[in-house]
Amino acid sequence: MKVDFVDLVTQYQTIREEVRHELDEVMDSAKFVLGPAVTAFEETFAGLCGTKCCVGVASGADALHLTLRAMGIGAGDEVITAANTFVATANAIALANATPVLVDVRESDYNIDPGLIEQAITDKTKAIMPVHLYGQPADMAPILEIAEKHGLMVVEDACQAHGAIYHGKPTGSLGNAGCFSFYPGKNLGAYGEGGAVVTDDEALADRLRMYRDCGQSEKYIHDVVGFNSRLDSMQAAVLNVKLRYLAGWNDKRRQIAGMYADLMAGNGAVLPQVAADVEHVFHLYVVQHERRDKLLAALKAQQIYCGIHYPRPIHLQEAYAGVRTVPDGAPVTSRIAGRILSLPMHPDLTDEQVRCVADAVQAFDRG
Repeated sequence: MKVDFVDLVTQYQTIREEVRHELDEVMDSAKFVLGPAVTAFEETFAGLCGTKCCVGVASGADALHLTLRAMGIGAGDEVITAANTFVATANAIALANATPVLVDVRESDYNIDPGLIEQAITDKTKAIMPVHLYGQPADMAPILEIAEKHGLMVVEDACQAHGAIYHGKPTGSLGNAGCFSFYPGKNLGAYGEGGAVVTDDEALADRLRMYRDCGQSEKYIHDVVGFNSRLDSMQAAVLNVKLRYLAGWNDKRRQIAGMYADLMAGNGAVLPQVAADVEHVFHLYVVQHERRDKLLAALKAQQIYCGIHYPRPIHLQEAYAGVRTVPDGAPVTSRIAGRILSLPMHPDLTDEQVRCVADAVQAFDRG
């Protein structure tokens, strides 16, 4: 049985008429840039995240980058983030002309280890950027305590955690700002690129609106050197439809994760652990296996398509040669990079497909 890692075709068929209606509304109005569809999305998404403001931008990477700029973070500053993340997290810091400092993660949840953060703080540190990786919130309570103690800003990289909950609060609402990606494969994905920043800081939101729109405070009045990073109305129209389904899709992901856990209990794969008092949204279902590469090949041979997130850590990439890691070499991140495997995970997986994947993993271990 073929099992795709992500299946956007099936998802589209379930919402096709709604999407086409919303796109027709945009086409009929010809308001393609920062139009009513964007405003409607920003208002609804802010409500979902429990924040006062939402600013739509062109991508999740831009959301992170522009937030740092809008906070006044730049040359000579350092920003602490997780060693185990997609490179866009570090890129955002570097593009703001600041320096990323990579803190190792906990093997239990793959998120930044709060117990290591203070070792990374220097007099140049201006912010902490925790990543809610794979859909599970980082342990924010100690991170927020450290930030308050040292006078640091907190920018949540929630690009994989749409709708996730930490101690009763949505991701994005916990720090000074939360940043989201709407890349098509995300839990809430556009039909192209898109991103957003949510915050309770209205002054920060105003600065973000300038940075996303060529630095304009009003038309042809440029207060800062800005960027062309606007969420376009066509993508917002798609997101407005998908927002209606997000909670249900996240529930289905949790059900699938539960099936995987039940069916693969006791085999050779190390299964994900869900921290107490959080709602994981399982953007990815990541296991560890000591024979990861052979398992990946065996599954592919059966048309079960998986991924690796991420095969080479940032500190081992040429672009970040010499970047500071805490502890040196980020040993947990370095070790798990050769063991982690992302199994198929999307809300249109059938029970039969989930059993097929689990059976294939079990059979590999028996072999």
